[in-house]
Amino acid sequence: MENTLGADAAPMLLAHRITIDPTDGQREYFARAAGTARRVWNWGLAESLRQVASGCKPNAMALKKQFNAIKYLDPAWLDADGNPWLRSVHRDAHAQPFANLAKAWSRYFAQRRAGEKAYPPRFKKKGRCTDSFYIANDKFRLDGKTAVLPKVGRVALREALRWPGRILGASVSREAEQWFLSVQVEVPDDVARRRRTGNGIVGVDLGVSSAATLSTSEKISAPRPLRGALRRLRIRSRRLSRKLESARTTAGITGRIPKGTRLPVSKNRTKGALALARLQARIARVRRDFTHKLTTRLCRENQAVAIEGLNVKGMLANSRLSRAIADVGFYEFRRQLLYKAPRYGTDIVLADRWYPSSKLCSHCGVRNATLALGERTWRCAACGAHHDRDVNAAINLQRLATGALAARTALPEASRAVTPGTAAGTGPAGGGKVTPVRDEHGQQDGSGQEENGAHLCARSR
Repeated sequence: MENTLGADAAPMLLAHRITIDPTDGQREYFARAAGTARRVWNWGLAESLRQVASGCKPNAMALKKQFNAIKYLDPAWLDADGNPWLRSVHRDAHAQPFANLAKAWSRYFAQRRAGEKAYPPRFKKKGRCTDSFYIANDKFRLDGKTAVLPKVGRVALREALRWPGRILGASVSREAEQWFLSVQVEVPDDVARRRRTGNGIVGVDLGVSSAATLSTSEKISAPRPLRGALRRLRIRSRRLSRKLESARTTAGITGRIPKGTRLPVSKNRTKGALALARLQARIARVRRDFTHKLTTRLCRENQAVAIEGLNVKGMLANSRLSRAIADVGFYEFRRQLLYKAPRYGTDIVLADRWYPSSKLCSHCGVRNATLALGERTWRCAACGAHHDRDVNAAINLQRLATGALAARTALPEASRAVTPGTAAGTGPAGGGKVTPVRDEHGQQDGSGQEENGAHLCARSR
């Protein structure tokens, strides 16, 4: 199935995260700008919580006007000499938090209206949140491997921007001691699209022992970087904890540290915190690299990929498996598949979380209702077929994807591969849209798939 491009196709929004090589002075400014964005967020959140407590709905624009009226006059925003220190930081760093706060409150109220579990925005604590700040698209420019940013001038980049197109904005963020510039670009559709190297249809069963099991019987192991670095992580965490306890003793504090108290800073404690942050950043990079390579390969080699819509949050509640599940990164795998699929013209089929992919015999379609989680292999009582649990699940998912593709394209070779009684289909065209399709295909047989079998398909053309 070829990847066809329409002449009036809408451009894609892509982001390029580029490593920055800043000078010491630029590092110091980036840290101040990120701290400014965090402090303004906390100020805006405190004011909006007062509005909510009085029965009003938070108004971000009113908060921004209120802040603009006091930011150069209020003693809380003046330095020791009585000068407004905000003038040394570009205005985008303390203007964007209000837009972010408006989105957070809108999401919160939308979830409440929908009857979903909703959490209001939270305060950001130094060292416990991502250090970042926003730069508008008209306040900076890129020149090859150099970016010209407000207040700091030319900043060296490790690589040039990958894509041509209209730049929408950028953000500067920190991971451990490394700073990054993330540039959002509106890329023309013909540039953003990538040609597939194959037209396969594959089912992917995610797991812990093998990160991904494909319907071709291939099992792909995850690097599981957290497990490999866990001993070093514990050692560095204990070292930092001892240094923190020493600072508490020096300050004469026993028990809980009072709010607003600043412990004395030592070079050893700073070095210990940085060593711990470096190790945590390395763990995240190794996991991210594996996920990127696997999801790109699946989208590049297949016209349809089927995965299960797992309840990752519920799975992480299992104290025995939560660390291993988080080390693989199930949700990130799905997120990357969904945003990469439109670039390759790949269909993503999401099976409902209750779809019994492991319990269905991929030969005859009979359901093994007694299959336990610890049984890695089983034999079908109806046809006698012997199954590897993960491979069998991947084959059932692959046939689900084949049925979805057959429902749309009426390919005879796809129609023959559909598991008896499996309902599948695709939603209307539209990049990355996910629509339920079970009701479009009527009743199913009694093999078990009809129970909670609302399959989803992300049509990514």
